[in-house]
Amino acid sequence: MKILKKIKNKLARQFARFFPKRNRYCVLCDKHLAKFLPYRSGKTCITLPRVLHVIGSDIANFSCPWCGSHDRERHLYLYLKEMGLLEHLKSADVLHFAPENKLSTLFQTHTSGRYVKADLFPTAEDIEKVDMTCMPFKDESFDFLIANHVLEHVDEHIKALSEIKRVLKKGGYCVLQTPYSEKLNTTFSDPGIDDENGRLFAYGQEDHVRLFGRDVFDVISSVGLVPLVKQHVEVLSDYEPNRYGVNSEEPLFLFCRPV
Repeated sequence: MKILKKIKNKLARQFARFFPKRNRYCVLCDKHLAKFLPYRSGKTCITLPRVLHVIGSDIANFSCPWCGSHDRERHLYLYLKEMGLLEHLKSADVLHFAPENKLSTLFQTHTSGRYVKADLFPTAEDIEKVDMTCMPFKDESFDFLIANHVLEHVDEHIKALSEIKRVLKKGGYCVLQTPYSEKLNTTFSDPGIDDENGRLFAYGQEDHVRLFGRDVFDVISSVGLVPLVKQHVEVLSDYEPNRYGVNSEEPLFLFCRPV
C-alpha cells in the first residue's frame, strides 16, 4: 500500500508540473504549474473546524509540486512584499519561529541584521531550540518576529504572546498567523481533549491545542500588542487566489509593539 501511495503521489506531482495548461504560478520558486497539490492528498474528515468554516490554509491549493511551499508561506511572502515589509526586513533583527524552508532561505540571503531560526523541536542544526513561552533573549532584542501558524500549537498562548511583546523592540512588528473561525464567538480549548483523534476533530489537526474564534485579534492584543491587520482585498487585490495558490479569506495578522 505504501508503494502504491508513493507512486500515486509521484504521478500527481508530475501531472501538476507538466500538464500543458499551466496557468498557476508559485511566487517562491518562480515556476508555472497546472495545479497546486491538496493537503493530505485531499483526504479530510468532518471536523469541528470544517463545520465552522475555519479560515487558514487552503487545503485544496496547499503545496507547490516543484518546491513544496505551502499556501500560507506563499501568502505571507506576498503580503510582506506588497506592503514593503521585505525591504524593512533587510536591515532588521529577525526571530523566525517554525521557519519555512523557502522563506527562511530568502531571509537569510537578504537580511543583513541578526536572523534567528527557532523551534521547540528543531529539525536542523541551524535552528535554535526555543520555548516561545520562556525565550532566552533579552528584552527588546528583535525588530521583527514571525510565527506563521504556530500559536495554535502552544499550550500557554497568553504567556507566549507576553514573551513576544517582551523580546520585540519598541515599534517592532510581529506576524502571528493562525487558523480561526468567524462563526465561533470565543476561542475554544479544553485540557480534556488530549489525544490525537480528539484534537483532530475539535481543532482540525492532531497537534493543535485550541481553535481560535472571532475574538482572536482581541486575544493577541490583550498583552499590549497593537493590531495592524490587513485583508487580502486591501493589499493583494491584483493576485487572483487560485492562480497563486493562496486563501483570499486569510488576513495578515500584523501587530506591533507600541513606542
